[in-house]
Amino acid sequence: MKHPDDSGTAPHGVPARSDATPPAPTPAASFADLPLPAEVLRTLDAHGVREPFPIQAATLPDALKGRDVLGRGRTGSGKTLAFGLPLLTRTAGRRAEPKQPLALVLVPTRELAQQVTQALQPYAEALRLRTATVVGGLSIGRQIAELRAGAEVVVATPGRLHDLIERNACRLGRVRTTVLDEADQMCDLGFLPQVTELLDQVHPDGQRMLFSATLDRDVEQLVHRHLHDPVVHSVDPSAGAVATMQHHVLVVHGPDRYAVTTEIAAREGRVLLFLDTKHAVDQLTRHLRANGVHAGALHSGKSQPQRTRTLAQFKDGQIRVLVATDVAARGLHVDDLDLVVNVDPPTDPKDYVHRAGRTARAGGSGSVVTLVLSAQRRETGRVLAEAGVEATVTKVRSGEAELSRITGARTPSGVPLDAASDTGRPKNTNAPFRGLGTTKDPSRGAGGRSRKAGEARKLAEARKAALVRRNRAG
Repeated sequence: MKHPDDSGTAPHGVPARSDATPPAPTPAASFADLPLPAEVLRTLDAHGVREPFPIQAATLPDALKGRDVLGRGRTGSGKTLAFGLPLLTRTAGRRAEPKQPLALVLVPTRELAQQVTQALQPYAEALRLRTATVVGGLSIGRQIAELRAGAEVVVATPGRLHDLIERNACRLGRVRTTVLDEADQMCDLGFLPQVTELLDQVHPDGQRMLFSATLDRDVEQLVHRHLHDPVVHSVDPSAGAVATMQHHVLVVHGPDRYAVTTEIAAREGRVLLFLDTKHAVDQLTRHLRANGVHAGALHSGKSQPQRTRTLAQFKDGQIRVLVATDVAARGLHVDDLDLVVNVDPPTDPKDYVHRAGRTARAGGSGSVVTLVLSAQRRETGRVLAEAGVEATVTKVRSGEAELSRITGARTPSGVPLDAASDTGRPKNTNAPFRGLGTTKDPSRGAGGRSRKAGEARKLAEARKAALVRRNRAG
């Protein structure tokens, strides 16, 4: 099997074309070379989108012809328009009946669903197509009403769409174009049975497009069962191999890591901090805000309106630091996000790849920093090697020039942003901050009062050191 955009071999397990299948079209050099409606071309030009990214140039000719497409590309490579423009173009001119959409995009998370809808909305409006976003955490009654009124295009998470079908609020039999975006994450999150059930309900002769950063066994199962003679395009490297992305492993001393994290968060510009647990995210966010850092928390324990508001504030600059679990590791796009920090080192190469993919998007540049204790270096090195990443390893301490050079770290103002006590000092500042590396720190012993006292002592030492530096600077 020959492809115009890779080494000429299909990914393992993916069905190759038969000899009778004509070769794929030549990748498009510009959107004007493609059979796109004039309304779409005008909208692209109005949004300053003039030349297709590689994944778009490769897949659009096939997708516009109605071929099933299997696209493998790193997150941030422009996949939304790669599947969105053909989906909208091939749906244009048709009108949906109540509860019966004509095109479907399945995504793993609420944030990605909303982001995809926002990205496609200008082109859908230009073609007079109605869209509906179907996700958990928002009013199911409103979503039922939108489907009843008629929506040609539905962007959905599998769980909520399944619920609506169970309530007889949606039927998929007229869906002629179906897209699975971030298919590997949907499988990782346990959605494979629901996705398979939903794909069994769409029109059997319709077009299917599947986009995924990786092609593991579960994704292969979807490809074999639901894609017919797909053309395969793999044009972008994994996130870990992006040439414009720098990778750093910063080895920190245990008691100093609180101050290191806080100083990185206090840098100029946006930064995304990843931790493993919801509790750790909330603790770190409170700690940062108590030290004058404009930070917000994002995890699955937040309501959808809270999550939407926090993301909007991060994107428009009201908050400069987003502290998140892996719920933010897929699909999230923020302009000018040039630093991602793994406060808790990931233990899975795919998690590293997708966390890293939040920066250096759409041809931009960025840095990925992973904080580790000495005892974590070997395991983290293994994870990065499996992710195809070569990182620079540096030992750092808070307040050092090297930490500032790599991350832009600086001393925070120390002026709390939230409710303060009568003395003007932040409340609960002596509470031990246990959010950093709690699940992966082999140097920490069993629980108990001694450990809590030790954490409180370390945090007090970090604050004292920061105060000394501020006084010296003054």
